[in-house]
Amino acid sequence: MRFALVVSDYHITITAGLEKGARAALAEAGAGDRCERFVVPGAYEIPQVAQRAAESGRFAAVICLGCLIRGETPHFDYIAQAVSHGIMRAAQSTGVPMAFGVLTTNTMAEAQARAGADRDNKGREAATAAVAMARLYREIDTPGADRGDGGDDR
Repeated sequence: MRFALVVSDYHITITAGLEKGARAALAEAGAGDRCERFVVPGAYEIPQVAQRAAESGRFAAVICLGCLIRGETPHFDYIAQAVSHGIMRAAQSTGVPMAFGVLTTNTMAEAQARAGADRDNKGREAATAAVAMARLYREIDTPGADRGDGGDDR
């Protein structure tokens, strides 16, 4: 399985940490060398490129990484809502799972805490979710696959 990493260039010190965590999780899942990185200017552009990557048919899942930090105006709220809804719409319209690794924090300190080198890195969590969803979609799409739930295959 191949994975797309869509990474916002805005707040690059934070998104670089998210990407590092995502790549670590992909490596642990045996997919470290099977990912392609797409850099976008900001979080608002993430859903557009995520959808395009999914539509290419080359990826089992898309990992979306970005960072929004609340400011003094309502801009944060509009962008956060547009990004979250856009990623969900892209996943639904393409049938390709997309993991939400876009931080929406009040402060830079909160963002740094979520993009650090530990297991709480939200990029790591997003990549782990993407791998799990890609495997689940593959299982669902495989006729007669044993679902492991003990039930019938209706």
